[in-house]
Amino acid sequence: MAKVVAPSILSADFSCLGRQVAVLEAEGAQILHIDVMDGHFVPNISVGPLVVGALRCHSKLFFDVHLMIERPETYIDIFAREGADHITVHWESTKHIYRLIQQVKASGCQVGVALNPGTSFEVLDCVAGDLDMVLIMSVNPGFGGQDYIADMSAKIAKAARWRADNKAHYRIEVDGGINMDTAAVAAEAGADVVVAGAAIFGDGKPGEAWKRLQLTING
Repeated sequence: MAKVVAPSILSADFSCLGRQVAVLEAEGAQILHIDVMDGHFVPNISVGPLVVGALRCHSKLFFDVHLMIERPETYIDIFAREGADHITVHWESTKHIYRLIQQVKASGCQVGVALNPGTSFEVLDCVAGDLDMVLIMSVNPGFGGQDYIADMSAKIAKAARWRADNKAHYRIEVDGGINMDTAAVAAEAGADVVVAGAAIFGDGKPGEAWKRLQLTING
């Protein structure tokens, strides 16, 4: 299966967000990564359900909504109604990860669990088989433009081995510090989806940048 680059709108130009998303969709992008931050779970604030709903009206992309928020259970159904296709919650954001996974599934969305850099993959041992995605954070969450943490490649590889050993079916997504060099590193370690923000939107030509990254991880 081909590996996929998921543009992250966290680095997009919000004055023309709809146009930039349309360009990426026209170039062949499949997944749009939408980072939701509340200023509590992470030290930044980004977008909410209204932005997801506004984009949904104009896009058929697969919306990969990444909740970096406290009390995510409060917002699952709202994001599902606004058009999320997939919702990722953080292991660190809840005491009841199994219940939260089931809530996302009940909303009609696919489900993923994200792990911060300091969280071991082993915490997912009892639930990984229920997941559509495991998201390895390769930076500390909250801000774009950070450098890829090299040690996270070993965690990506561990997620890939667990999947093979247990005949699981989740995709492995990597988010943080992805550029032309680190995209290839993450893909080689076992990532199926790499999230890129600044590397796509930074030069004002997101469609061309997305195509370059897509070729890099599938070359």
